[in-house]
Amino acid sequence: MFAERLAQVQPSATLKVAAEADRLRRAGVDVVDFSAGEPDFPTPEHVKAAGKAAIDANFTRYTVTPGIPELRQAVADRYKRDYGVEVAPTEVLMTVGGKHALFNIAMALFNPGDEVITHAPYWPTIPEQVKLVGATPVVVHTTPDDAFALHADAIISAMTAKTKGIILNSPCNPTGGLISEDVVAAIADAAAKKGVWVIIDLCYEQLIYEKVPHNLVKVLFDRHRDRTVLAGSASKSYAMTGWRCGWTVAPKELTSAFNLIQGQSTTNICSITQKAALAALQGPQDAVDAMLVEYRKRRDNIHAWLTAHPGVKCVKPSGAFYLFPDVSGLLTPDVPNTFAFAQQLLEKEHVALTPGEAFDAPGFVRISYATSMDALREGATRLLRFAESLQPARA
Repeated sequence: MFAERLAQVQPSATLKVAAEADRLRRAGVDVVDFSAGEPDFPTPEHVKAAGKAAIDANFTRYTVTPGIPELRQAVADRYKRDYGVEVAPTEVLMTVGGKHALFNIAMALFNPGDEVITHAPYWPTIPEQVKLVGATPVVVHTTPDDAFALHADAIISAMTAKTKGIILNSPCNPTGGLISEDVVAAIADAAAKKGVWVIIDLCYEQLIYEKVPHNLVKVLFDRHRDRTVLAGSASKSYAMTGWRCGWTVAPKELTSAFNLIQGQSTTNICSITQKAALAALQGPQDAVDAMLVEYRKRRDNIHAWLTAHPGVKCVKPSGAFYLFPDVSGLLTPDVPNTFAFAQQLLEKEHVALTPGEAFDAPGFVRISYATSMDALREGATRLLRFAESLQPARA
């Protein structure tokens, strides 16, 4: 009855958990939601003011499909300022969030029979979009033994004659892990020799906790400029998830292909959002810095609280706003996997989190600490109480 491609794609587990938490909340249940992949901070005041001004000025009509020229210039200027690379506005296209950016990329580049390499634990959208266009995701796994570090040789050895693209994500959702510049350089060099596209999802790029080298943009541009695609977003950095604003930076010819796809699907992103995003990119960055400071405090606290239990093991994340603890030591015959763990935790303690199977990581769970410290403390208390009921702590 429906298109065959739908049989290849799984629904979003993160959205499913969020919907269940919302259902319980509407029924009057006091739910602590650790599933949300969005900041709990308000959009910065100057950004909201720009959106309001756009409405008052009746800036409410269609714009050109790739976005207003001054916004595309602002994105280009941002990459020059932050990464020291030259980007032309004609290489920028504004999208309905980072997910839409990746969708345009998949639609424009991948064919049935192509292989696309990515790394796990992964954001589920990445392989599902690859499957949606008929290509095959090839997954390289990382482990907590070395903080989920991605190794270049693992990616390179996965390349075949069918490899069309490599999708990287740093900081990574769900692990918070970073990919080193040396690793990206080696991947770029290998990809350049074989004409393979490198796509990098940088939607959490402004949420890195320590000052470590992470200029992956320049590394890729210096080595593989003609087949590099950047996916960015205002959602996480500026607490603008509901505004729906992302972008791609790609060679002009590929950006033209994105424009064609988008022109026959969503057309331009919201005109009001474009003015707000312009203010976000060009205005003061104090709010970004303040959010990062608060996220660091939350990370340190929730990590300490949960790892006090011997059944919970967790690498402290370097970026984004997720913990990705290993709870396999808490599983039992009655709670054999993290799907069951998440479901029973929600039913018994009213804490919502996302099972690791959604990220190709059985035995793990994703916990978003993009919520208040009070909610983190309460949620951790409930989770540890649930853990005790499964595997009482032993000295």
